[in-house]
Amino acid sequence: MKTTTAILAAWGALSGAAMAQDVTLSIESWRTDDLALWQDTLIPAFEAANPGIKVQFVPSAPPEYNSVLNSKLEAGSAGDLITCRPFDASLALFDGGKLADLTDLEAMANFSDVAKSAWQTDDGAATFCVPMASVIHGFIYNKAAFDELGLEPPATEEQFFAVLDAIKEDGTYIPMAMGTTDQWEAATMGYQNIGPTYWKGEEGRLALIDGSQKLTDPQWVEPYATLAKWAPYLGDGYEAQTYADSQNLFTLGRAAIYPAGSWEISIFNEQADFEMGAFPPPVRAEGDTCYISDHTDIALGLNAASPNADAARTFLNWVGSEEFAGTYANALPGFFSLSNFDVEMEDPLAQEFVSWRGDCEPSIRSTYQILSRGTPNLENDTWGASVAAIKGSETPEEIGQRLQDGLASWYEPQQQ
Repeated sequence: MKTTTAILAAWGALSGAAMAQDVTLSIESWRTDDLALWQDTLIPAFEAANPGIKVQFVPSAPPEYNSVLNSKLEAGSAGDLITCRPFDASLALFDGGKLADLTDLEAMANFSDVAKSAWQTDDGAATFCVPMASVIHGFIYNKAAFDELGLEPPATEEQFFAVLDAIKEDGTYIPMAMGTTDQWEAATMGYQNIGPTYWKGEEGRLALIDGSQKLTDPQWVEPYATLAKWAPYLGDGYEAQTYADSQNLFTLGRAAIYPAGSWEISIFNEQADFEMGAFPPPVRAEGDTCYISDHTDIALGLNAASPNADAARTFLNWVGSEEFAGTYANALPGFFSLSNFDVEMEDPLAQEFVSWRGDCEPSIRSTYQILSRGTPNLENDTWGASVAAIKGSETPEEIGQRLQDGLASWYEPQQQ
């Protein structure tokens, strides 16, 4: 009896230790579209290498993510791991004590300062999210349509508009699929796509932050004039066309060109039954430097109030690993690793986008760092401004002055 009791006691102690060791982490995210990737691929790979740590992926609808997350954080019910948007939204969470400092995390050594910059304090002293991926802007085109019309991907703006003229004149295809109803795409795939070519990428973006350039300067106004020239090529009724409408027009083969972010690749691969190609934003003249928006998009941070911080840091170190980088980038073609690892892309369209890193100077969206912290919000104002440019309801000069007045009303470096 004593022996049996001792055995049961020992088993109970071991069982209790094992149970105490088991931890379940939960991940907050806005990426509802990659739920299957996490559940079927990423989480099983991590759990196999880390017995005793279980992981749950619990996303919210993208438009509601910020408000839902903030409410959960305030209520103390948020998950252990927080998917981080770039720059100011996540910085506000860190400054508010909601995200932990991850500067000393071992995996941070696998990322450059540029990759980490979207999730750092302004002085770079603290990093609070592990970078996961960036997205690249450019243009996706229907190769069958181009072959049928004898067209080549344009390299210069002159060639770009010549291609659009040829497509319009033929009449078989809408030259370019983009609407203005949802507004954000006019700015994101329009202004922020072609703009770095004008303001010379990081040179102009940083000059806007330090106040040495203004939104009324030619390099910031002229992209709106170019957007105004897009209108005749967007097809009848583009003013009432939603983002989803534009996607459908392209994938159904009715439009020849789609101003794009690389995040479209997975969706278009599933929906389009024709071969696609891509070209970067055209340079203004032959021989000019090519610029692309290679925008830091998504990262993962640690809830400062998580009771499972040690296990969460183990997971975050894995997110910063070569295994994660290769798996994530190839399972979601168009979301490119920000790590220092040499990740080989399998998808040909993703290969095309990422190849531009070797030929073009990278930058990020001009409104995302610092410049949209006040009211009026420059990012949101750029949406409406881009639509106004395309529709011709304001001149490019009027747009530049309005945006400059709004920024200068609260941002001191622009008040000089």
